[in-house]
Amino acid sequence: MMWRELHTGAVECLKTLTEAGYAAYPVGGCVRDLLLGREPGDVDICTSALPEQVMTLFSRAVPTGLQHGTVTVPTRTGNIEITTFRREEGYADSRHPDGVSFDVGLREDLSRRDFTVNAMALDREGQMIDPFGGREDLGRRLIRCVGDPDRRFLEDALRMLRGVRFAAQLGFALEEETAGAMGRNAFRVERVSRERIKAEMEKTLLSPRPQMIGLMVEMGLLNHLYPFSGHADLSGLGELPPDREDRWRGFCVATGFPITVLPVERKLRRGVEHPEEAVIPTLALKPRDLMALGLEGPAISAAQKRLALHVLEHPEDNVADKLKRQLSI
Repeated sequence: MMWRELHTGAVECLKTLTEAGYAAYPVGGCVRDLLLGREPGDVDICTSALPEQVMTLFSRAVPTGLQHGTVTVPTRTGNIEITTFRREEGYADSRHPDGVSFDVGLREDLSRRDFTVNAMALDREGQMIDPFGGREDLGRRLIRCVGDPDRRFLEDALRMLRGVRFAAQLGFALEEETAGAMGRNAFRVERVSRERIKAEMEKTLLSPRPQMIGLMVEMGLLNHLYPFSGHADLSGLGELPPDREDRWRGFCVATGFPITVLPVERKLRRGVEHPEEAVIPTLALKPRDLMALGLEGPAISAAQKRLALHVLEHPEDNVADKLKRQLSI
């Protein structure tokens, strides 16, 4: 497995850094995806170059997170995040480090990452740098924290939601100690922005195993948003089309979760709360047909809503004669 398997822009950034005398490695998700035989998405690079040195090397670089050592370099094949090897200290908000220092090497940089499968790097000769057993965990199909899971979640509570999401996307299981720590630290998710919570929930719902969102419920990761009660059967989520509105609606109907506690756009909210609106234009009985049956004004709208709700449950009934019989019931 070599650098050339990454997209052109990433390879050019790596070459620029190493030819300038700095250590540089693709790291994290792109390495994981290469090992899984998947097309890498975003490419992150870690380097010994300080942020100011990276800015000097790349004329188009943008200081997207300079205080944390991160610079974004636009390329023809996508943006590349380049981050200096760093140590993080203090996490007063359970989300961001209070301080960052750049006097470390690659291994210590990898030690601060969330899960072992995201704590691998690749050198220029194609050798894997994997000090925490990420490759073995890929083979075991496990999501496991780097080091002490309680510490990882104390540092950044979003990692708990990300762990469930990775398990859903990759078809993996949560390692036992990692899962236990999620339950113990679930209360910390209250400090994560609702925008980030919504993003992780949605990625889980749109994954090949959307029912895994049930782990977020069972572990109490969403309790500060909604007091779930009883067991919800989410096994049917995977049978729904991988569409945002369908999957969110299925989750909300099964659990009672109110979509309005999250910052969602109006279209999604309406699609979840009023699914019949999307069905009304497809009904076999049009407004003129309802008028011919003696309905008018508000009665037509009420009949359309009633029929649409019926068709949602019984799509095979969307034929004129069956809908007419529904109106007579």
